[in-house]
Amino acid sequence: MSNISSEKNVPVSKNYQENVNYLNQELGVPDSFDVVVREMSIGGKKVAIYSINGMVDTHVASYILDALIDLERSDLIVNALDKLVKGRIVNLQVTEVETMDKVFYFVLSGPMAIFVEGQEKAIIVDLRTYPARQPQEPDIERVTRGSRDGFVETLVMNTALIRRRLRDPKLRMKLVQVGGRSKTDVCIAYIEDITNPEMVRKIQEDLQAIKIDGIPMAEKSVEEFILGSKFWNPYPRVRYTERPDVAAIHLLEGHVVILVDTSPSVIMAPTTFWSHLQHAEEYRQEPIVGAYLRWIRFAGVFAALFLLPLWLGAALNPQLLPKGLQFIGVSKVAKVGLFPQVVFAEFGVDLLRMAAVHTPAPLATALGLIAAFMLGDIAVKVGMFSPEVILYVAIATVATFATPSFELGLANRLARLFIIVLTGLFNFWGFLAGTVLVLFLLWRTKSFGVPYLWPLLPLNLKAMGTVLVRSPVPIKNTRPSVLKPQDPIRQPEGKTKK
Repeated sequence: MSNISSEKNVPVSKNYQENVNYLNQELGVPDSFDVVVREMSIGGKKVAIYSINGMVDTHVASYILDALIDLERSDLIVNALDKLVKGRIVNLQVTEVETMDKVFYFVLSGPMAIFVEGQEKAIIVDLRTYPARQPQEPDIERVTRGSRDGFVETLVMNTALIRRRLRDPKLRMKLVQVGGRSKTDVCIAYIEDITNPEMVRKIQEDLQAIKIDGIPMAEKSVEEFILGSKFWNPYPRVRYTERPDVAAIHLLEGHVVILVDTSPSVIMAPTTFWSHLQHAEEYRQEPIVGAYLRWIRFAGVFAALFLLPLWLGAALNPQLLPKGLQFIGVSKVAKVGLFPQVVFAEFGVDLLRMAAVHTPAPLATALGLIAAFMLGDIAVKVGMFSPEVILYVAIATVATFATPSFELGLANRLARLFIIVLTGLFNFWGFLAGTVLVLFLLWRTKSFGVPYLWPLLPLNLKAMGTVLVRSPVPIKNTRPSVLKPQDPIRQPEGKTKK
């Protein structure tokens, strides 16, 4: 067996010592200190137990050992596995496997493997207890009112958080292993009688077609494999969330949710540009308040994209402004040109953002003081920056952070920088060309075949109304038609209470 360690589907041998030698070689015993091997003699037969230290519940493992020690020789002669599984190991998930690759997968995932002399099968007992933090509210998806739990790095706990909200027997959780070495668990969640089966099939086939040694970046690596990496397009073609309530509502609409073990973020697909602009906070307030918040957010995204380059074009061409708008320009000319000021300020904001991420919490206040006073204020006083540049860059930055989707906010930053460069080089013609190119990119983008700007392009007036206005839940009767759901009706139409 040692000569075929790299082969797959190696069968479990009847020869006990051959199994032990093969497992010890492949698992690196005794070099790997966390691989626990327990060999004993029970009823005159040799038994070997393999597990990973730190991934097995030691109290339950002691219970299993006690049950095995109590076995008599007669229990292990005839139908040994049946007697172990059905007679001794109860209240636990038990599986019998016949190949070593499955043994490796289970042992390295946390369960315990039991080998009995003379048996061509191994018993897998699920005693997993992963190191995990408790669910807590995600930092970037906070709400004023609502649930405070969020996804964690443990796949089983994440699926349980979704099951708690959707007690539908049609909710499916398909498991796929990705990575030749990492064997990372990836779960495809969907509602069987709602979600388009063709989309589920396509995603499952794409996941099974992934050929790589491992995916340490978890969900982002999965996204790039199933969608393909287009480095010229910064806009996210899937939506991420760390909130189980957001994942549940997307499942009810007919989306597919992809959960990757070790990641607290899940993928929701397909998605549109407008999906990234919705937030759970809107549905925790009255409809009119939610609609107001949504419009403020739309205005913020518009400002994040176009306000700074539009002001730059106006400041570079003050003669084109009417008298009532002359105040928009620069009151005091700085030593550095206006276009380089804006570009340097944009890079400075990104540099400060990255510094804030890597700065320890006790020093975050000091970093803010340095950025606000030493850099901003002094740069204006020495004449390197105009006050108007600082003002409009700050407004654009605040508007960027108002975007619910962090990925969309970063994409808009790059799009804004692109328009700024064209505006600085070609004035208003550059602004117009940059805007058209960004809109063309959005129009060409698709997420699993769904147009990114739907329902604006192609136009669907009824669906567009639900995008522009946060409508009351009792009148949201249908699911998005672009998802091609099997059951398009969410609730029967009827009169709502006034």
